[in-house]
Amino acid sequence: MYKKFISYYRNHIGLFIIDMVAALLIAGLDLLFPLVTETFIDDYIPNRNLRMMITVAIVLFGLYVFKIILDVIVNYWGHIMGTRIEHDMRADLFKKIENLNFSYFDDNKTGVIMSRLVGDLRDIAEMSHHVPEDIFISIIMLSGSLFFLHRYDQRLFLVALGFVIILLIFSFLRRKAMLKGFRKVRVEHAEINSQIESSIGGIRLSQSFTNEKYEYKKFSKNNAKFRNSWGGAYRAMTIFSTGNDFLINVFNLSILLIGGYLLYTGSITTGVLTSSILYINYTIQPIRRFINSIQQIQTGVAGIERFYEIMQITPEIQNPANPVILANPQGNIEFKNVSFKYDKSDKYVFSNLDLKISRGHSIGLVGKTGVGKTTISQLIPRFYDVSEGEILIDGLNIKEYDLYSLRRNIGHVQQDVYIFYGTIGDNILYGNPDATFEEVIEAAKKARIHDFIMTLEDGYDTLTGERGVKLSGGQKQRIAIARVFLKNPPILILDEATSSLDNITESLVQEALEILSVGRTTIIIAHRLTTLKNVDEIIVLDETGINERGTHQELVYNNGYYAKLYKSMS
Repeated sequence: MYKKFISYYRNHIGLFIIDMVAALLIAGLDLLFPLVTETFIDDYIPNRNLRMMITVAIVLFGLYVFKIILDVIVNYWGHIMGTRIEHDMRADLFKKIENLNFSYFDDNKTGVIMSRLVGDLRDIAEMSHHVPEDIFISIIMLSGSLFFLHRYDQRLFLVALGFVIILLIFSFLRRKAMLKGFRKVRVEHAEINSQIESSIGGIRLSQSFTNEKYEYKKFSKNNAKFRNSWGGAYRAMTIFSTGNDFLINVFNLSILLIGGYLLYTGSITTGVLTSSILYINYTIQPIRRFINSIQQIQTGVAGIERFYEIMQITPEIQNPANPVILANPQGNIEFKNVSFKYDKSDKYVFSNLDLKISRGHSIGLVGKTGVGKTTISQLIPRFYDVSEGEILIDGLNIKEYDLYSLRRNIGHVQQDVYIFYGTIGDNILYGNPDATFEEVIEAAKKARIHDFIMTLEDGYDTLTGERGVKLSGGQKQRIAIARVFLKNPPILILDEATSSLDNITESLVQEALEILSVGRTTIIIAHRLTTLKNVDEIIVLDETGINERGTHQELVYNNGYYAKLYKSMS
């Protein structure tokens, strides 16, 4: 896990080295001041050497001006390095999430995923900059201060070393409690993000049901958990910081008492004592810095764990070792003894399904809710893999095809169309981002949506609103159809594409779908059986599999389940 995190420094090694060198020079300049202090007190002042006092002061002033440049490098470019690492990690995490299977999104909330992409990585960015720099400076300052203390007086050195060891032991013992607290904060932060995302996304529904108080009650519950998680984290931080502060105060008191006694007995000079106290303070500074680093490490490590957790997921649906590119497919589809169940379910959606769809033919899938109609449509592009059996396209198992070439050749129009926030033109262009504007217009015309778009003030540049809120159901459906026209796939799946539309809008959408289906292998899932009158074959599914099959006229004549269903809708 940590090896993966450290690898992100590789692309920014130049900035990292500059940051560390600047930090080293800053620590060196800080260690210089107590040395000069001793010389001032024990040499220049008693000997009234004003010239050397002024000369050394001018040199130190010049060095402190140089230190300003070093501070800028550390504070600005160090943060830039951390932000760039955050950028790289977020890019990798987003790319990973985009390639995870549908099953992952079935089990994980959008708000939780968002918190991992944003909040967690921000903490990691802060840690990636501050922690290496702070630990490096702490080591230099601590070892340098102890070295000079050892030169001045071994008794003060041993006292300082003893307290440093005690402080480090206490810090390491308390870090586990802090890590546990910040892990809890991360979990609850993701949960409240998810709650807010869900409530705001469904704001129209909650207001239409006058459920604002109910939503507030749900939010308050998660808000309280989030507050309490911070309470646990702050409790651990408080014990950690106050314990360290107490030990540091005892440390200062001990040095003052022992140093005063040594000066009283004449064992050390005033200059040595003054410089020793400065160096002892310089041992306290890196310890405080190191303590703060431990706190930052706990928040960062909690984020790294959650980042690594996703990065380690191996999608079950992957390209084969030697994938076959599906180029110019004929569109012959065959289900051979296919059974399917969802991962956490013991119940099969359907079993031993055999079905052939010839090139350029259209079939309709009919049946009660839950018999697997939509599941069949999701198995063909491998959004899920079959539990048993195999699906063939042009005689080859779809698991042998390159996954992206497989999906490029399948167009999907669903009842619940997703419209991205942006312009109408951009949403149509989603079908083929490389298409020209003229091709977008042509696709819109075929989808019977162009005339409507041209009535809008901004035309194709009209914003759709969140999830297409400014568009009607029929308009969204026709935009989805325009996308598929632009994609131009040889295999087409229409999943309840007209079920929620009024009669006039349905006729427009149906007209567009009929044009779209020409020359393509088409699978239509529909509740409105009037849309299936002209398909080549209708497949009636029930809990046991295929119950009936035939043309519309044949099935009506057979007077089975389909005929009863059709008559009930007439």
